Amino acid sequence: MRPDDPVLEARDVSRHYPVRHVGRRGVVHAVDDVSLALFRGRITAVVGESGSGKSTIARVLARLEPPTSGELRLDGEPVGKPRGQAFRKYLGQVQMIFQDPFASLNPIHTVEHHIARPLKLHGPPRSKAEVHAEVLALLERVSLTPAEQFARKRPHELSGGQRQRVSIARALAVRPEVLLADEPVSMLDVSIRLGVLNLLQRLGHDDGLALLYITHDIASARYFADSVQVMYAGRLVEGGPAEAVTQEPAHPYTRLLIDSAPDPDRRGVLDGGRAERLGEAPDLSDPPSGCRFHPRCPLAMPVCEEKAPPKFSVGGGAGEEHWAACWLHAPEEQQEQAQEQEAQDQHPMTTGRR
Repeated sequence: MRPDDPVLEARDVSRHYPVRHVGRRGVVHAVDDVSLALFRGRITAVVGESGSGKSTIARVLARLEPPTSGELRLDGEPVGKPRGQAFRKYLGQVQMIFQDPFASLNPIHTVEHHIARPLKLHGPPRSKAEVHAEVLALLERVSLTPAEQFARKRPHELSGGQRQRVSIARALAVRPEVLLADEPVSMLDVSIRLGVLNLLQRLGHDDGLALLYITHDIASARYFADSVQVMYAGRLVEGGPAEAVTQEPAHPYTRLLIDSAPDPDRRGVLDGGRAERLGEAPDLSDPPSGCRFHPRCPLAMPVCEEKAPPKFSVGGGAGEEHWAACWLHAPEEQQEQAQEQEAQDQHPMTTGRR
């Protein structure tokens, strides 16, 4: 593979959940047609409000859940069915860091047990002394020192930040190519979040891992990530270099997301500071037609209700295109074609004898 080829790639991936509503069957469209690529030495953030599908796409990439449709590729090769040696190899190359460090560690086992377990399952045969030495090296790598002392502790003896560092060390034990971090600092005290983010940033940039950072905090994504992908109601609506997306947001949802972050020195970016959220997020068992944001969008046009927008380029930078799935950025001729098609759909021509 070339250095600029993606390590892990999702192509038009969807994840739907069957549900039953009082005798009526339905489907929740948690993720629809998401394409995402993760690169070595780069951090990609997926941001959006709760329920937008961020964690679902991470779980699909980690193969904790199967995609309903679409394709996953690891190192350029299609990912097969979840069984056999190929599946075991995938689990070693793609590791997940969960949101809750309190729940992701077994309280009855020591820190050394948690980190040694993946070493025994995925690595070559090692002696007890070799495993112990690797555990200590991993603890030092995540700045839990003295390592000997932390290795003997149990989760209840650690702070939240220390537990999350243990979770990171456990994920690193199998020497993965990809780390999927699902809200890794949201349950930690504000005072220790920066330390964990700095650790993950070092692993991504200095150690060459491909890192996916799931968060609802677009401010931390700007600080932490190289690339930002904005997700709303199961679909990606904007993406590009972190600086471009956060400083020059092109999609109305991204603008409202940024505007919702407290900042006394900044006026609203829509309608001169008078923009308001219109209603609640949609029910994904019956998602809106067209652009899924149009019921809440203060800039919605008739075409937004009828047709889902494709990705439109709105600029570039740092070797990455800045795009937005919004009809506001469509070329004039494409907007006219969409409006003409909409008119035809509403008033189809009829033929026949009088």
